[in-house]
Amino acid sequence: MVTTAAYGSWPSPIGAALAAAHDGRPDHVGVLGDEVWWTAPRPTEGGRRALVRRRPDGTEQTVLPAPWNVRTRVIEYGGQPWAGTLRPDGSPLLVFSHFPDQRLYAYEPDAGPGAEPRPLTPLSATGGGLRWADPVVHADRGEVWCVLEEFTGPAPTDVRRVIAAVPLDGSAAGDRGRIRELSDGRHRFVTSPRLSPDGRQVAWIGWDHPRMPWDGTEVQLARVAEDGTFQEARTVAGGPEESVPQVGWTADGRLLHLSDRTGWWNLYRTGEDGVPVALCPRPEEFGGPLWTLGQSWFAPLENGLIAVVHGKGATTLGILDPDSGELVDTAGPWTAWSATLAVHGTRVVGVAAGPRSGAELVELDTRTGRARVIGAPHTDPVDPAYYPEPLIRTFTGPDGRDIHAHVYPPHSPDLTAPGAELPPYVVWAHGGPTGHAPLVLDLEIAYFTSRGIGVAEVNYGGSTGYGREYRDRLREQWGVVDVEDCAAVARALADEGTADPDRLAIRGGSAGGWTTAASLALSDVYACGTIIYPVLDLTGWAADETHDFESQYLHSLIGPLDEVPARYRERSPLEHVERITAPFLLLQGLDDVICPPAQAERFLGRMAGRGVPHAYLSFEGEGHGFRRADTMIRALEAELALYAGTFGFDRTDVTPMEFRK
Repeated sequence: MVTTAAYGSWPSPIGAALAAAHDGRPDHVGVLGDEVWWTAPRPTEGGRRALVRRRPDGTEQTVLPAPWNVRTRVIEYGGQPWAGTLRPDGSPLLVFSHFPDQRLYAYEPDAGPGAEPRPLTPLSATGGGLRWADPVVHADRGEVWCVLEEFTGPAPTDVRRVIAAVPLDGSAAGDRGRIRELSDGRHRFVTSPRLSPDGRQVAWIGWDHPRMPWDGTEVQLARVAEDGTFQEARTVAGGPEESVPQVGWTADGRLLHLSDRTGWWNLYRTGEDGVPVALCPRPEEFGGPLWTLGQSWFAPLENGLIAVVHGKGATTLGILDPDSGELVDTAGPWTAWSATLAVHGTRVVGVAAGPRSGAELVELDTRTGRARVIGAPHTDPVDPAYYPEPLIRTFTGPDGRDIHAHVYPPHSPDLTAPGAELPPYVVWAHGGPTGHAPLVLDLEIAYFTSRGIGVAEVNYGGSTGYGREYRDRLREQWGVVDVEDCAAVARALADEGTADPDRLAIRGGSAGGWTTAASLALSDVYACGTIIYPVLDLTGWAADETHDFESQYLHSLIGPLDEVPARYRERSPLEHVERITAPFLLLQGLDDVICPPAQAERFLGRMAGRGVPHAYLSFEGEGHGFRRADTMIRALEAELALYAGTFGFDRTDVTPMEFRK
C-alpha cells in the first residue's frame, strides 16, 4: 500500500552503509591467457584497491590480501597500476605499484605457498617515493617499461617524468642506476609507451605546461635500437591545440591514435604515406579526457577489427571495421563504458554500467555479437523498485546555449507526497571540471531520491562528451559558465513545477566543490550547499597549493595569473564570504594534496562569526576522493542532516547537524 508522506521524510532501505559498500567500480582490465584480471574497490578494507582474477571456470579470486593496495600516485590521479605476462610454463607474472610506498613489485601468484611480492624499484625519501604507472612487461627483454615520476625537491612542481625500463630480476630494488631511462625528457608529461608488433618502433604521448592533455598533446614515434634505447624520436601527430589521449598499433603494424582535430575525438590510422586518416569520422566522441595515465578507449583485435568506446559521453561499445568504416554497436542495458578495454582472440572485455546496474565486467564475443557479464556482476542489494528513474534533459541557459543534465525525480514504491507539495532538489556539479556525469546507477543518488529528494546531475559547459566546442565554453570562464548553467537547471526545474523553488540545494566535490562554493557566493538560487574537498582560493591554488599536474590548469580556466590577477580574486569564494548567507556543509580529507585542507581552513576562518550556519567535517587518512566506508557513511548522513535541517523535514535515521556560526 502506498502511504502519503512529505518529501524528504520517506523511510528507505538504501542506507548510507549500503551506498558506501557499493561505491567505486572495477577498473584496469587486462587479459592473461584465458584469464581476465582487474582492480576492484574495497571500501570496507580501508579503501584499498584489490587485484582480482577470473579463472576460465568463471570463479573470481582476490589475488593479493590486505594491506596490498594496487594503485599508483603518478600525477596524483594515478593510472594503470599493473601489468602481466605468462611465463613459458603458462603461469602468470605480475608487476604492480603498491600505494603506500609506490614501489614496483613483481609477483607470481601461482608460485606456491609463501610466495610474496618482491620489490623491483628502490625507495625514495623525496616526494613520497619514485612513482610508476602504465607498465608494459617485456619478458623477452627482461624488463618492464613504465612511466617514471621522480621528485627532485620539496615543492610539488619539483618533478620530472620519463619512460623508463626496470629490470624484472629485482636488481634495481637497491640500485637506482639499474633503471634505464628511455625517453629524452623533452616533455614534462609522458604516457602510453606502446611497442609496435615487430618490436622496431615505439609510440607514446607527451605534453607540457600550461596545456592539459585535453588541450594539446603530441604523439612521439621512435626507433627501438638493438640495445633497447629509443632513437630518432619525432612528432608524428597532435600539437598545441590538438588532443591525442591514446595511441596503439594494429596487428599489421600501423599506428592508431585518437585526435580531436575536427572538434571531436575520433580514431585515426596512419597510412603508408604517413598521413593520418579518420576511420569513422563522426560528430561524437571516441575518446575522453586523459585524467589518468594508460586509459584505453580503443583496442585492436588480431583479425583487424577495432573495439571502440564511443558516443555522447562514452555510452556504447562498438566494433569498427577500419577499412570500410562500418561500426556495429553492442546491444545491452549499458549506458556508460569505462576507458579500459582488453582483448583476447575475438573477445573484448570492458567495464560497463547502466541506469539499473552498477559497473560490471562485460565480455563481447565479436563472432556472435553476444555480450555477457563475466565478472563483478551487479546484484541488487535492495528491491530495484527503490532505484530512481533518470530523465535525460537538455535545458536552455544564458544566450540560448544548451545545458545537458540527468534528472532523477524522487521515487519510492511505498510512498507519495501530498498532492500540492513540490519536492526539494539538489543540483550535483561533477568534478574536473573537464569531466562528465554518466547515466548510471549510483546508490548515493538513490539514497536521496528514495527519501523524497530529487537530484539533477548537470553536465555544464566545459564537460566532456559533447565535443571540443562545448568543452571550450569554460575557457577563462570557470566560476561563471558552470555557476550559470547549474543555476539555469535549478531555476528551470522550479519554473516548470518539478522542484520547490524554496528548497533547492547544490553539492559537488573537487571542481564541483568549487562550483558549489562559487554558486553560494554568486547566486541566490540555493537554500544550502554541500562543499566537498574544494578549490576555494584561486591565487593560492595557482601558486603552490596543488600538485604539478594541475598547477597551471587555471591558465585555461581563468587566464594567466600574471596577466589577470584581479580575476583570480573576483572569482574566488574565499574573497566573497560576505556574500554567502545560506547554510553549508564542508567535507575535507586531511591528506588531500590536490585541494589541500589549508584552503578549507582559511575559508572557515573568514566565515567564523558571520552568523551563517555551517559545519565542517575533516577525515584523517583520506585524500582527494573519499575511499573508506566509514568516511562515506559519515559524509552522506551529514549531508542528509543538512537538507533535513534546512528544508524542514523530520528524519530519525541521522543526527541533526551542529552548526557553527
